[in-house]
Amino acid sequence: MALVHKLLHGTYILRKCSKPTAALYPFLGIRFANYSSSLQKPVASPGKDSSQRKTDGSLQGDHQKEVALDITSVEEKPEVSFDKAIRDEVIDHLWRLKDETVDHWIGPEGRPLHEVLLEQAKVVWQFRGKEDLDKWKVTSDKTIGGRSEVFLKMGKNNQSALLYGTLSSEVPQVGESRQSGYCAMISRIRRGAFERKKPYDWTQFNTLYLRVRGDGRPWMVNIIEDTDFIQRKNQLYSYFMFTRGGPYWQEVKIPFSKFFFSNRGRILDVQSQIVVDKIASIGLTLADKVDGPFFLEVDFIGVFTDPAHTEEFAYENSPELSPRLFK
Repeated sequence: MALVHKLLHGTYILRKCSKPTAALYPFLGIRFANYSSSLQKPVASPGKDSSQRKTDGSLQGDHQKEVALDITSVEEKPEVSFDKAIRDEVIDHLWRLKDETVDHWIGPEGRPLHEVLLEQAKVVWQFRGKEDLDKWKVTSDKTIGGRSEVFLKMGKNNQSALLYGTLSSEVPQVGESRQSGYCAMISRIRRGAFERKKPYDWTQFNTLYLRVRGDGRPWMVNIIEDTDFIQRKNQLYSYFMFTRGGPYWQEVKIPFSKFFFSNRGRILDVQSQIVVDKIASIGLTLADKVDGPFFLEVDFIGVFTDPAHTEEFAYENSPELSPRLFK
């Protein structure tokens, strides 16, 4: 503080002097003396006084405009750091990977192993808010030029999901498709850290359990396995679900042994059992070729163990049950 006081005091004295020299302030040196002299206002002639003022005013106005323009541009175009965004994303995935590793050592999905083994029923999907709807997507024949429409929203009192729309079997005029008329809702593939697929493991269960309320139309329940290990795209396991219609809920139970293997809606000759420890997603499809409005309300979708069901596979034309047919 003492040094600052001396500098300020020295500057004031230099301004009072007509010709400041370095001898007066030897501790400041010649450079500071020249600098202080440059701070003095030059004496202008009377003729040039008005023009100098105008020039200074115009320069000051231009400077203010430039400052205002710079401030506006900073507000409208904030700086975006891609390096920071990438770094934050990597850190977030590392934390998720750490949580998954800890949960794996504790047990399946972070639960003790004895609790999982004793579990007889489990709700996999339920609909109680918008975050539950975000786990699903809807599709229709509009992707191939059709005219069917499908929508998904929360039901009454946010206690269910309502799938509704209009089915049209009119064949598109453009394209190679000769068939049309389908609407579906499909669950999104569950992802882990670094966008890894996390398939569902339903090994300890043998039955799919749905609580729905429909308008009397027949639906198709589709189970899609992890395509990285088991099958190609467009291959899935399917079974029928018949809704009754009316105001009452119905509970649908479909054993895994009943699901048949299909490709693009065609039942394959060679059947195989579903691998329940590599379940990627599940879907509900309407394609009954009856044009008009439809709706399906879903409360929850889960799995459970039925001790009365002992069937392993319901179809004979499989290599496991009839190997002599495939020699």
